[in-house]
Amino acid sequence: MEELENSLGKLRQCFRSGRTRSVAWRKNQLRAVLKLIHDKEDAIFEALQQDLGKHPVESYRDEIGVVKKSANYALSNIKKWMAPKKQPVPLLFFPSKGEVLPEPYGVVLIFGSWNFPISVALDPLIGAISAGNAVVIKPSEQAPACSSFLANILPLYLDDSAIKVILGGANESEQLLQHKWDKIFFTGSPRVASQVMTAAAKYLTPVTLELGGKCPAILDSLSSPSDMKVAVKRIVGGKWGACNGQACIGIDYVLVEDKFKSTLIEILQKYIKKFYGENPRKSGSISRIINKNHFERLQNLLKDPFVADSIVHGGSLDEEALYIEPTILLNPPLNADIMNEEIFGPLLPIITVDNIRESVDFINSRPKPLAIYAFTKDETFKRQILAETSSGSVTFNDVLVQFLCDALPFGGVGQSGIGRYHGKYTFDTFSHEKTVMQRAFFPEMEPRYPPWNDFKLKFLRLAYEFDYLGILLLMLNLKR
Repeated sequence: MEELENSLGKLRQCFRSGRTRSVAWRKNQLRAVLKLIHDKEDAIFEALQQDLGKHPVESYRDEIGVVKKSANYALSNIKKWMAPKKQPVPLLFFPSKGEVLPEPYGVVLIFGSWNFPISVALDPLIGAISAGNAVVIKPSEQAPACSSFLANILPLYLDDSAIKVILGGANESEQLLQHKWDKIFFTGSPRVASQVMTAAAKYLTPVTLELGGKCPAILDSLSSPSDMKVAVKRIVGGKWGACNGQACIGIDYVLVEDKFKSTLIEILQKYIKKFYGENPRKSGSISRIINKNHFERLQNLLKDPFVADSIVHGGSLDEEALYIEPTILLNPPLNADIMNEEIFGPLLPIITVDNIRESVDFINSRPKPLAIYAFTKDETFKRQILAETSSGSVTFNDVLVQFLCDALPFGGVGQSGIGRYHGKYTFDTFSHEKTVMQRAFFPEMEPRYPPWNDFKLKFLRLAYEFDYLGILLLMLNLKR
């Protein structure tokens, strides 16, 4: 505890010195992140292979590429983001000027996640650096190889007086939360997020919570067989291709009309075999379950006899290899755990409805998801989904791609999260927008003070009706 307090003291001292506020420091740190990613690419591949069994292609797409893209985007825009933004002020205050000035919060805490242990640690870090903060990163102990990599390598590239990595498990996280932070950024489960919020409330610390939820995919009756194949292909890639279903924005279940269920299952099976082979375990293209605890959690979801009876594809498990086959279930009981907990694994329930528009009511009967995916060409149905559901994002006719767009914010709503990030939104998340207003000493108009009367009240009403112009007339003309 004493060592932690000393580290935090040094970080605060560094921030107070103004070291992190300069454009030069921020750009140097961003360039250092890019150099780290370039120099240590093979080491990152190895760490991700050890923790999650990720293939280098998946690791580059979801981890290294995300960080490079984010750092380059910030480098190109940081001066523009930092600049004060001029804002109009009423004529009443002439001559004057108003502006909004982004300033760093101070010393911020970032909790990483285990499913994307490199990108979900470094992507928020890029925003925190861009905003001029001092930073502590707490990687997930469930990805030990990646956590050790960050702890050992980041100090060799980044400013160790302003950016630190602290390792450990639940005890260390609890100790960190006992301290006062200027901002906390957390990625993980709603259960732990509630603990983070409770700790933050003690100091009224602002938080960003990137959580998850049961993200549905709505599959409408696509008229073209080729469109149906494209949709299912994207569902397969989005479900099992991103950390084998262990992704907060991954598809949790599919909603489809009952008459299309057989066609959907048939095409799903076809593309599972095409993407991952007859034996996906040996393909090398699919991640493994992170650890034994999560394996047992997923195994327990299938132990319900009624759930087991709903399996129409897959279902084989290998505890020693931490492997679960891509599994499709048709209409498992809606009161079963698999339909009430975030699956976070390679199990895909299909829920049938008589009319696809019933999917809106189904989604609304459950907590707000992080993402809704809808495959449809029906513009009226699209408008209904947008108007009648609430979620962190809606993506039509694809999956996961919204995560890769720096120009779009990423975040949840309700139980799926608080706040947003990516691109400038990450900079904004780690910045306080300070209002600055400057006035001159001349001209000075003497205000008319009480006693008030009904006549002056009428003028005030008129003034606000005409957006301050009336106030100017009031100040000039009203007599005591």
